[in-house]
Amino acid sequence: MNNKLRVELPILLPDIDGPADTCVTRLVENLSARDGVIDAHVVEATDSEPARLCVHFDSDVFSLQRIREITKSVGAKITGQFGHLRWNVAGLSNQRRARTVTERLLRMPGVVAAHASAAGAISADFDREKTSAAQIRGLLSGMGVEVSGSDSTPGLADSAPAETPIKNEVSKGHEGHAHGASGDDHAHGGIFGANTELFFALICGGLLATGFFIEKTMTVSDWVPFGFYVSAYVFGGFFTLREAFDSLRGGKFEIDTLMLVAAAGAAALGAWAEGALLLFLFSFGHSLEHYAMGRAKRAIEALAELTPQTAVIRRDGKTSQVPVEELVVSDTVLVKPNERMPADGFVVVGDSSVNQAPVTGESIPVDKRPVADAALAAAQPDKVESAHRIFAGTINGSGAIEVQVTRLSKDTTLSKVVQMVGEAEAQKSPTQLFTDKFERIFVPVILVLVVALMFAWVVVDEPFRDSFYRAMAVLVAASPCALAIATPSAVLSGIARAARGGVLVKGGGPLENLGALTSIAFDKTGTLTEGRPQITDLAPAAGVDEAELLRVAVAVETLSDHPLAAAISVGGRERLGDSAIPAASNLRSITGRGVQASVDGKLVHIGSPKLFGEVQGAPLPEEVKSAIERLESGGRTTMTVRMAERYLGVIGLMDTPRDAAIATIKELRRLGISRMIMISGDNQRVADAVAKQVGIDEAWGDLMPQDKVNAIKKLKSEAKVAMVGDGVNDAPAMANATVGIAMGAAGSDVALETADVALMADDLGHLPFAVGLSRQTGKIIRQNLYVSLGVVAVLLPATILGLGIGPAVLAHEGSTLVVVFNALRLLAFKDHRAAPAPAE
Repeated sequence: MNNKLRVELPILLPDIDGPADTCVTRLVENLSARDGVIDAHVVEATDSEPARLCVHFDSDVFSLQRIREITKSVGAKITGQFGHLRWNVAGLSNQRRARTVTERLLRMPGVVAAHASAAGAISADFDREKTSAAQIRGLLSGMGVEVSGSDSTPGLADSAPAETPIKNEVSKGHEGHAHGASGDDHAHGGIFGANTELFFALICGGLLATGFFIEKTMTVSDWVPFGFYVSAYVFGGFFTLREAFDSLRGGKFEIDTLMLVAAAGAAALGAWAEGALLLFLFSFGHSLEHYAMGRAKRAIEALAELTPQTAVIRRDGKTSQVPVEELVVSDTVLVKPNERMPADGFVVVGDSSVNQAPVTGESIPVDKRPVADAALAAAQPDKVESAHRIFAGTINGSGAIEVQVTRLSKDTTLSKVVQMVGEAEAQKSPTQLFTDKFERIFVPVILVLVVALMFAWVVVDEPFRDSFYRAMAVLVAASPCALAIATPSAVLSGIARAARGGVLVKGGGPLENLGALTSIAFDKTGTLTEGRPQITDLAPAAGVDEAELLRVAVAVETLSDHPLAAAISVGGRERLGDSAIPAASNLRSITGRGVQASVDGKLVHIGSPKLFGEVQGAPLPEEVKSAIERLESGGRTTMTVRMAERYLGVIGLMDTPRDAAIATIKELRRLGISRMIMISGDNQRVADAVAKQVGIDEAWGDLMPQDKVNAIKKLKSEAKVAMVGDGVNDAPAMANATVGIAMGAAGSDVALETADVALMADDLGHLPFAVGLSRQTGKIIRQNLYVSLGVVAVLLPATILGLGIGPAVLAHEGSTLVVVFNALRLLAFKDHRAAPAPAE
C-alpha cells in the first residue's frame, strides 16, 4: 500500500511577518532533514487563504503528529482543521486484524493517516471538514472494535484558532488509558470478556480431544465423534471467521482466511480431526499472542496510572480535595510524605527529597526546596531550577511540601510522555518496512504455489485428495504469522522499557537506528559539561582595573539570556559586591560571536576574538591577544570587552565537565560506539581541552550554528550518526542527524518535541542505557526474523514432501509465540549503570 502523503497544513505564525520569516525557514529546514519527509515548503498566502505548510511524507516513517510537535517547537502551530485521536480499543487480538483495521481506516474519506496496534491502540489523523471522531468511532464499531472506557476521548490535538471554535479533543488523565488495559477490556465483547477467545479455544480443544478419544476407544456410531469435531469447528473457528470476513470485506486475503480455507479443505477430505486441530492451535495461539502483547501494552499504560486521581489544595485559606482534572495553574497543592505528586509545579513551602524515577529514570531521590521568588517562578516556570521543580507522578519523600501548579493535568510532562510513547509504536522501523514489503510479495507467490499444488494430481500419479491435502498443508506452513508480529512486538516492548527507564523514543526507526550506530556527536556546553560556566580569570587591559572591566561587562550581559552572559552577570555581581552597575540598553545579539549594547552613551562589544575582526572599530591590541592566548591555552572560554575604541580587557570562564561524562564515554566505547566527536562554538583550544578531559578523541571547535548542521551532514554522509544536545539550541543539528537525542527533556516542551530520543533526566549516564537497549532490541528483532523465516523455510519443503497439517500448524503457531515472548524479554532489560554515591 502506498503510504506517501501530501498534506497542506494551515499554520498560525504569531508575531511573525510572513512565511519568509526565519522561524518558518527554520521549521522547513527542520522538517526537510527528517527521515520520512520527502519535501517541506511553504505555500504563500493568497487573498482567500492564509499561508500553508505543505509536507510530503511517508506516514509509515513520519507522522502528522510529529509534524505538529516540531511546528510547535519553533513557535508556530497548525490550525484545527486536522484532528488527531488516539484510543485504547477492544477487539484487536492480533497483528493481522490490526492491519485489516488500519487499511479499512485509511480508505475512509478524510482520514489522512491511521495505525492500529495488536496491543489494543488506534491512532488516526483526519480532516475535520470531511469526517469526525464520531464517524471514525462508528466505523470501528461496525468492525467489532470498541473504544475502551466509559468516555474515552481522542488524544492530543492542536486547538483551533480563537476565531474557529471547535471541541478540544484531549485525553484527560486516566480516561482512555487505564480502562483500556488489555487485561481488563472485553476483547471481542464475548461472554468471558477479555478471555473469550481463550475459553473458546480451550473448549475447541476439549471437544476435539473428547471426539478423538471416543473415536479411538469406543464402539459407537460415527456420528458421535463427528458431532464433537463439528462442535470443535464452531468454537475454534468463531473468531477466525469474524476476522476472515473483515479481511475479505476489505478486499484482502489475510492469514485468517487462509486458515479457514485449509480447515474447510480438511473437512472436505473427511479429515475432521486434523481440521479441528488446526483451528484449535490457531485460535489458542491467537489468544496467547493477545495476552503477550497485552503485557507490553500494560507496561506503557502503567505510566498513565502514576498520577493520583485527586489532589488536596488550598484555596482562599480553605483546604479541600478535588480531582486532578480540576486543578488550575497557580493552585497550591499540599503533598504529604510518601504521596505521589498530582501535578507539575514548583515547591513553595517545605523541604523533601523526591523519587523522580517514574518520569526521569534517576536512580536516587532528588532534594527539593522552596523557590526564593514564587512570583518570578510562576512567570517563567520553564526556567525554574531542578532543585525546586516538581513533576506529576513522582513520589514525595519524608517531608510535607506545598507545590504551586504550573501546568494543567493534560499538559504535564508525564501526560505528554504517555501520549508520545503511545504514538511511537505507529512509526515503523526499517526492518518492519522491509518485512511488510516482503509479505506483499511473498503471500501472492504462496497463493499461486498452493493453487498449482492443488493440480499436482494432473502430472503426478496420485489422487486429488492427496494433492489437495498437500496444498492445504503448504498454505498453513507458509503463512507468515510470526513474521507479521516479529518486529512490532519487539518495538513495542523496547519503547515501553525505555519509557520506564526515563528515555522517550519516538518510534521504531529511532529505536532501531540508535542500536545500529557507530558514531555519536556531542554538543559541548550543557551536554558534556555542566552548562554552568563560572568566571575564573580577569585580564584587564593597561590602565583599566578589574572593577571597571566587570561593571561594563555585567551591565551588558544582564540583558542577555545566554549561559555565558548569565555566568558573567552572576559572577561579576558577586565580585563587585555593592559597587554600582551602570545601565545598558539597545542590546543586539551577533549570532555565534557575541553582543553589543550602549553603556553611558558609548557602544560596547563583548564576545569572542572573531567578533572584533567583523565589526568596525579598533583591532585587538597585542596585549589583549596575548591574554586571550594564555587563557585559551588553559581551557578557558574568553570574552573580550571593548567600550567605544577602548579595550577594557578579557574575562576567562570555564565550564566543568559533567561527573558522568568520562564513565559514559567509556561505556559507549564498550557498547561498540567507535567514533565520538565533540562539536562546539568555543575556540578549538578550549574544545580540545574539554574533549581530552572526558576522553573524546575528536573535537571540532569554532562552529557557528549552521556549521554544526554542516558538520552533522558530513558525518551522516559517512555513517549513521546521533547528535546529543539540549534540544533547544541544537535542534537544527539534531534534526539532520540519523537520531537526534535531547538531554534534560523533563519539563522542556521544545526538547520533547524536537528530539527523536529524549533523555528525561539531565543525566548523560542515561545514554548508554538507551544505546544498550536499542542494541538489544535490534538483536531480538534479528532473532525473531531468523525464527519466523527459518520456520517457513523448513516447513515449506517439508509440507510439499508430505508433512501433515497438524505438525505444520503446531510449528507455525509455536513460532509465533516464540517471537512474541522473545520480544517480551526486553521488558526485563537491565540498566547496568552504577548508582552514584549519595552525597556526604
